[in-house]
Amino acid sequence: MQKKVINLGLAGFGTVGTGLARIIQENSDWIKRRLGKELRIQKILVRDPNKKRAVIPGPETKVVTNLEELVFDPQVDMVVELMGGLETAHTVITRALKEKKHVVTANKALLAEKGNELFSLAQEQGVGLYYEASVAGGIPIVQTLRESLSGDRIRSLTGILNGTANFILSEMTRKGQDFENALQAAKDLGYAEADPTLDIDGLDAAHKLVLLIRLAYGVDYPLSILPVQGISGASSMDITMAAEFGYTLKLIAQVREKSGHLQAGVFPALLPNDHILAKVEGPYNSVLIDGNAVGQVMLYGQGAGDLPTGSAVLADILALARDNAVPNNTGFLEKVLPRAEVIRPELAISRHYFRFTAQDKPGVLAAVAGVMSEHNISIAQVVQKESHPQGRGVPIVFLTHKAQAEAVHRALGEIDRFEFTIAPAVHYRILG
Repeated sequence: MQKKVINLGLAGFGTVGTGLARIIQENSDWIKRRLGKELRIQKILVRDPNKKRAVIPGPETKVVTNLEELVFDPQVDMVVELMGGLETAHTVITRALKEKKHVVTANKALLAEKGNELFSLAQEQGVGLYYEASVAGGIPIVQTLRESLSGDRIRSLTGILNGTANFILSEMTRKGQDFENALQAAKDLGYAEADPTLDIDGLDAAHKLVLLIRLAYGVDYPLSILPVQGISGASSMDITMAAEFGYTLKLIAQVREKSGHLQAGVFPALLPNDHILAKVEGPYNSVLIDGNAVGQVMLYGQGAGDLPTGSAVLADILALARDNAVPNNTGFLEKVLPRAEVIRPELAISRHYFRFTAQDKPGVLAAVAGVMSEHNISIAQVVQKESHPQGRGVPIVFLTHKAQAEAVHRALGEIDRFEFTIAPAVHYRILG
């Protein structure tokens, strides 16, 4: 942009918006030294203009409630969408792109749902649609995949992409808390929303994984077919028993490439305690990338918050505000990325953890082991605990060698139908 002052229009002024404004204020001299230009927040689109704000960008900033006043203002050079949601955010971004204005967004859900459409429009208009803050907060994973590792073929990407879920599992692991108490602790500390469904059901991580797949492989993996499982069923019993075997429970987002096909999903999994991702605790995020040239690279940092996420938004603004900047939205030249060739989740092969709750009677172990043998599931270890003092059955834990997911699900279905089975089996994949 050949201007000495870049006027920004912010759609939304919540946690991330105020964080961005604060960074621009506090680091204005540093930004000017880097960019050779001044950043100015010209307009802010909000729902309630009378609400008291923790940060006031400046006397020149105008607060508006009509999106047309923001998007169609010729003085606004770049639109920054931080409002979240789908419908209104889609309208803001679409209209801004059609006005040939660069857009920076943190809206992972929208890009996961409508990314192909929006990136195609941005390319048609010759403008940028940047989204570093959409994945893992302050971690520069988008830039890493789009630029730094653009020459590598990515063999796999494994991440802890949701800080709320990771905090809950960390509390359950370190303090022995049950799920509900750990969730309440996350809410009390501001790590969980009043309605944490997107976080604990794995949908937030799924949105992020779809974006990372697009960057890493240059394909569109539809969110609607991505296998997703959350952590709401996690129990302190399984975390404790897994620890006895040397494992830690984490919510994992993963994609692996095999002969041009992708195997991807979001799921709780057991990691060996010495696995590098097992050591990521609290509300932090991390991504482990395996490239065919670079090998393994790990990025780690705060996955949310006003300043970490605001920092990621600012990085995109600076990239697009530089003179003669050529937008590189997806990292690939195609206007519309092709659909991913997908490996069916039933074909996934890994080791497994099972916990069965059964009546304390002879023949139970033999019956369970027999079903597993019929489905070609080889047992690595088995532990049977003492009966529950209140007569709730005996917990029996199996660790298996590598087995196909389809065989595992059939075996578990059969075992759950036995008369001696008191509760549905608990099942986790084992990675590493």
